[in-house]
Amino acid sequence: MDFEPNFYQHWLHQASYWKRFRYFPCIPLGEDGRRATASEKHLTLSRRAATEGMVLLKNEAKALPFQLGEKIALFGKGQIDYVRGGGGSGEVTTAYTRNIYEGMLQKEKEGKLSLFHALSAFYEDEVHAQYQAGTIIGQTTEPQIPDSLFEAAVSYADRAVITICRFSGEGWDRKGIPGDGDFYLTKEEQAMVDRVCERFDRVVVVLDVGGMVDTSWFMHRKEIAGVLLAWQAGQEGGLAVADLLCGDENPSGKLTDTFAGSFDDYPSSANFNESEDYVDYTEDIYVGYRYFETIPGAAQKVNYPFGFGLSYTTFALSKPLVQIGQEKITVTVSVTNTGDCAGKEVVQVYTQAPQGKLGKPTKVLSAFAKTRRLKPQETQELTLSFAIDSLASFDDLGKICPQAEVLEAGEYVFWVGTSVRDVVRADETLLLDEDRVVMQHASCAAPTSLSKRMLADGSYEALPVSEPLPREFWTSFFDGAEPHRAFPVKDQDHKHPVFLADVLEGKLSLDDFIDQIPETALIELLCGQPNKGAANTFGVGNLEEYGIPSLMTADGPAGLRILPTYGVDATAWPCATLLACSWNVDLVREVGEAAALEVKENGISMWLAPAMNIHRSPLCGRNFEYYSEDPLIAGKMAAAMVSGIQSQGVSACIKHFCCNNKETNRRQSDSRVSERALREIYLKGFEICVKEADPWALMTCYNLVNGNYPSQNRALLQDVLRDEWGFSGIVTTDWWNLAFQDREVIAGNDLKMGCGEPEYLYECLKEGKVSLEEIKTCVRRILTYILRFA
Repeated sequence: MDFEPNFYQHWLHQASYWKRFRYFPCIPLGEDGRRATASEKHLTLSRRAATEGMVLLKNEAKALPFQLGEKIALFGKGQIDYVRGGGGSGEVTTAYTRNIYEGMLQKEKEGKLSLFHALSAFYEDEVHAQYQAGTIIGQTTEPQIPDSLFEAAVSYADRAVITICRFSGEGWDRKGIPGDGDFYLTKEEQAMVDRVCERFDRVVVVLDVGGMVDTSWFMHRKEIAGVLLAWQAGQEGGLAVADLLCGDENPSGKLTDTFAGSFDDYPSSANFNESEDYVDYTEDIYVGYRYFETIPGAAQKVNYPFGFGLSYTTFALSKPLVQIGQEKITVTVSVTNTGDCAGKEVVQVYTQAPQGKLGKPTKVLSAFAKTRRLKPQETQELTLSFAIDSLASFDDLGKICPQAEVLEAGEYVFWVGTSVRDVVRADETLLLDEDRVVMQHASCAAPTSLSKRMLADGSYEALPVSEPLPREFWTSFFDGAEPHRAFPVKDQDHKHPVFLADVLEGKLSLDDFIDQIPETALIELLCGQPNKGAANTFGVGNLEEYGIPSLMTADGPAGLRILPTYGVDATAWPCATLLACSWNVDLVREVGEAAALEVKENGISMWLAPAMNIHRSPLCGRNFEYYSEDPLIAGKMAAAMVSGIQSQGVSACIKHFCCNNKETNRRQSDSRVSERALREIYLKGFEICVKEADPWALMTCYNLVNGNYPSQNRALLQDVLRDEWGFSGIVTTDWWNLAFQDREVIAGNDLKMGCGEPEYLYECLKEGKVSLEEIKTCVRRILTYILRFA
């Protein structure tokens, strides 16, 4: 083939773009030319973030922090069998993990306490023996302590600490059966707790868990004086636990979920396991505290309310001042540390809307802010604001105006405090004389099979049912397929070469560039591409004939996930629920920045994080990856994380859009939910994140929503996500989902991962099932995405 003399020069010039993601250079991005990945700076941040999101649930008679020199006996295999995070995409390869015993051992070295090491050595031997037998971390059985060892511990220690751990992961859900473990204690754990409480009168409990668990076993038990909800705190978690127990750090975490008395007390529990084929969201908008604070008789079922968390110091809030503007509400309040040690406090603002025709929760979180670290007697003034339109409810049945966000007439009351229950009513209220339509929408995913939903008084109203879409699940696609080049790209006319860099430099338009690419190559761009470098979740692009690089993806959100065989040790960050319980968006943004540096340093372009589904049920196996039962918390935390990630030139990918609230049969389970609940609960967090942080990518979910996969629902992807919210990024499927790629392209799902179905999509194009322009529309978004990295 003949080439013009300047062809190679042109090719080399375009190859100068996307260097890090094209060539995977080993150029460190940390301070002073050092690697950022698993750097001391990042490990220190992980530990600091862990301490700020742990929640002190109980502290009677100042059981915590420990007094200097106290003798401690650590009970429970959780001190060794430490779970730093959940399984599946949340796994991270690290150089080490600091368990609770190691954290306490460090404090002993610092002269702050003394440990009964023989007891911990017993647990270490027992846990490692179970590991050798094939038991995975977090799934070991609580061993029975020999009598002589137990008595020796009693004789030695001033204080007992009980550790309890839990593990869950992607692809399976937890159990809510009393005595069978998981949500409840196992029989072995209960026996250990009873035995310890019989001999110690001031017991402290540490909960190493990723989601909601039973709290009734310690809430009213007088021997258990202190309880630290430590969550799953990343690889430095054991040190962070010890920091709080010894008072080197002051707990400032607050619950982002309601902890009820039993699993059956949650409104989602009745039908969570009813079928593997569907889940009926009959509780509707009454999720979490919206249920417990509203439905008659539900309040008494709460052990620890939403927003609750103790400190080693005390705070006083001034009387809140509320200013009612034309478009927003502004709340000003001063926080004073009235105790004797430094600490942080969280201020929460709730709105009580009029019941009206639609019915409302008694309180809904409208804004929150966290103070800086206040010294004793120090005061900080906080100003919180939120849009009046954010108080609207969605009218899906036309009681006022169909498919509209409505502010109903009546009085809007504002409550300010430190939990959903520890609040005071502000003097100022918002009074609307008439109903106001805030925004009119079209239907996006109306239920066909959900026959009823809960109302504010605990009764149910009937919902219209209709003929569902045919459940055509299976395609030619199969799980585990690897990306491949289905259609070799024919040699182009190299006398007039065009490259994507030419678009970047303004030499031709993106549309003109796309018009020169063959149909088969355009289709390849809509499919996942083979791994390069350290990646193991495949890439996007990979059309070097036209100067289109291959950009790699990697799992998250607990840290950069690279397989152990590559020899890269990353930082394992605290789980998302812990980060949310910090109520500190600046901290979460800082974690996002640091995590993104590790992602970028290892040649990854798209980090598949954050995950931001709602904690609808305590049993969802991936709740540790998600933030809260409340969509405002989920949206704000995700927006902070995305802002941090993308500030480093790395793409975030928010997921899983939407209603991925159960892992069992997740590729075919149908989430049956009203459009009101969709808008107010399950889409709201995504809406906040999109509007505030402009994520470059979004991942659709495996599950169906009201009988259709969101990846092939044009109303959700185009009408809502892009047209209403202004989303400008690309949409990718979750890996190896079961929807049809031609329908996905028509709906606006741009990329099918991990490999797509290029041959099938080409046949659909030839048969007229999908148009070339629809394919080009998705290609245009993908190339625009790739241009962001140049």
